Amino acid sequence: MSRLEVLVTPVRDDVAVDEGTILHADLDAFYVSASLLHRPDLRGKPVAVGGGVVLSASYEARAYGVRSGMAGSTARRMCPGLEFVDGSFSDFLDLSDATFEVCRRFTPLIEQISIDEAFCDVSGSVHLFGPPSEIARRIRVEVQAETGLPISVGVARTKFLAKVASQVAKPDGLVVVDPDREVEFLHPLPVRMIWGVGPVTGDKLATYAVETIGDLARLPVDTLRSKFGKHGGRHLHDLSWNRDPRPVVTKRRAGSVGAQSAFGRRLPSSERPVVIAKLADRIGSRLRKKGRAGRTITVRIRFDDMTAITRSSTVTVATASTVAIRLHAWRLVQLGLDSRPGERPNLFGISVSNLERREHLQLELSLHTDDDPLRTGNELAQEREDLDGAVDAVREKFGRDALGPASVVLREGGGVPDEFRDLAVPAAERSAT
Repeated sequence: MSRLEVLVTPVRDDVAVDEGTILHADLDAFYVSASLLHRPDLRGKPVAVGGGVVLSASYEARAYGVRSGMAGSTARRMCPGLEFVDGSFSDFLDLSDATFEVCRRFTPLIEQISIDEAFCDVSGSVHLFGPPSEIARRIRVEVQAETGLPISVGVARTKFLAKVASQVAKPDGLVVVDPDREVEFLHPLPVRMIWGVGPVTGDKLATYAVETIGDLARLPVDTLRSKFGKHGGRHLHDLSWNRDPRPVVTKRRAGSVGAQSAFGRRLPSSERPVVIAKLADRIGSRLRKKGRAGRTITVRIRFDDMTAITRSSTVTVATASTVAIRLHAWRLVQLGLDSRPGERPNLFGISVSNLERREHLQLELSLHTDDDPLRTGNELAQEREDLDGAVDAVREKFGRDALGPASVVLREGGGVPDEFRDLAVPAAERSAT
């Protein structure tokens, strides 16, 4: 009997076995699978979505080392037979919506965390549809039948373990973790299967000879705290023992609009303002499209040791101005970096919160210097909002790439399109009004 057969609950039709009730449903190689619906002749071959940069790669391409974010020229060298296909962003959204509508037939308790994955709590559904494993099986069958897409599902007691189980199930599989054998299932797996353990954290754990989740579990929590901070160390230790009390959150209040960018340790400091400019451009555009403006601007900075800090600023007049967001965010980034001298950031995030509906800017009384670039209610701010409106109108007619900040437009070559990045925005935020 294989290891997976021993460590997962067998799927049975005759009795309702004791199972976890959290499902993690994850579409397999989603962007590639969706694109191949129009190119069935390429199924089973190494395929990538994109061109100048790889946006997604099929499992056959991944076997050659092709990964998302890789330059297209590099991918072609690694995999000479690689075929590139174009993706349709509207198709991606429609297929995602159709997939999670299938899940909603079985439970209203769904937390969609990206365009291609969601958690489902089926604890209140078993009396209607049978055990969680049967619900997972039916979801897989119906998604395949209605969308043509393969989907993997993990079933467990916690969100963390359900996500790990869906990774183990890939491609196109189902893994149900037996509640009595969770640790036995979890500990032999590679430590990088833990949600949030990327290359930097993995390399640091390797200095302690940590290769599996079991190795991590055997490290003293104080050792992890000394390396990853009080919260980060405890979090890693808890996950290694499947301690994860987080519930499935069905509704996230659309109280902010944000974006983030991970850029690695090689980004020169002179390019950091460009990252902030790109994020501000994306956020400002989305706010204005929704007819919203916000008073609080927050930046998040993550460093190479995977610890993160946030800095916030609240303005007197709500803003959706790209320039205002950029200026305030860059000031906050500088404050944050000054508090951690010598440490290298690898991710910037910006969010705008305390949102309100607003069609027109309400000017402040002229009690301050009128040309203060950081104020959001003076005549300079009004000029910026007028300019934003003109830019939005040009983009609406000729496409987003037709006009934008020079620091962004002149450096876009080969990057991931913002339209693609924004597919990662949760569905609740995309549809918020």
